[in-house]
Amino acid sequence: MNNRQQSTFGRRGQSSGARDQSTGTRGQSSGYKGQAAGSKGRDFSSATSARSDERGSEGRGRRSFPARGKSNGGRPDREQGGRRDTRRDGRGGAKREERAEAAPMEYIVGRRAILEAIKSNRPINKVLVQDGLINSSLGDIIAQVKAQGAFVQTVSRAKLDELSNKATHQGLLAYIAAKEYVELSDIIARSKAKKNAPILLLDGIVDPMNFGAILRSADGAGAAGVIIPKRRAVPLTGTVAKASAGAIEHVPVARVANLSQAIAELKEHGYWVVGADASAKENYWQMDLTGPIVFVIGSEGSGMGRLVAEHCDFLVKLPMRGELNSLNAGVAAAVLLYDAVRQKSN
Repeated sequence: MNNRQQSTFGRRGQSSGARDQSTGTRGQSSGYKGQAAGSKGRDFSSATSARSDERGSEGRGRRSFPARGKSNGGRPDREQGGRRDTRRDGRGGAKREERAEAAPMEYIVGRRAILEAIKSNRPINKVLVQDGLINSSLGDIIAQVKAQGAFVQTVSRAKLDELSNKATHQGLLAYIAAKEYVELSDIIARSKAKKNAPILLLDGIVDPMNFGAILRSADGAGAAGVIIPKRRAVPLTGTVAKASAGAIEHVPVARVANLSQAIAELKEHGYWVVGADASAKENYWQMDLTGPIVFVIGSEGSGMGRLVAEHCDFLVKLPMRGELNSLNAGVAAAVLLYDAVRQKSN
């Protein structure tokens, strides 16, 4: 029997104070659409599992769980808490990418300018290459761009003319990041140094104003950093920097090729992944957030991606009492972060 099969959720009733123990319970998520994987209840430590948190009308205590065991590869057991069906309709990925491209970004054009940017290690978000040139005279530049980790996309000459305001682009346009990105390992190290400060992972956030607001909340709540995907998400731009009110200078951002792989790496370092999902049964305040936590925030339109949701340990919701079914992504992130701050303060 591995560590995960021995773990339990701590609960308290209203009248008795006695704790029920259960396995195979699913965590479920906050303010967004999406469905995700189940996982067992666990206790961060004997101290946190013994802590009571009576919740008036809800009549339920907070779930808690221990340090993550690695005997099962850092993933929830399927045997006791099998995953429910998380399939969903199409997410409109193409539209999301178009919206991401529509966000205003700083750019440079021309072969020499882009070569110099590469040589000076200036962070590049994405490079647009004119159709038919990617395997010709621009091959060497494209190879260097890809080696730096930037996303390369081919577009028509008409599109390049439009985006560059008909500047002499020579078949190349590069979007420049407003600030240098960090590695995922840097954020993990920063979190450990700050006594397991929470980490944010954003899936499909394409609005630069939302991203900037999230960075501002992350700084205020003392988060260790933010993780974003390389595709279908707004990168660090001037608009993001302005919306963050300067927080972009204090909150490190890592850009990864695959969010699911990033989550797996975080689990290997002992983090528990809590996704925000409007369809979840568990309210966010019922989860013990005092340990090493990664909050996953999906887009307002379609929520988390299916695979990302499946990799979450728990899903929680922010209950909506009005006519709307979800909160702004930036607001949801702030609520979750500050509840973690409140719990740790207590």
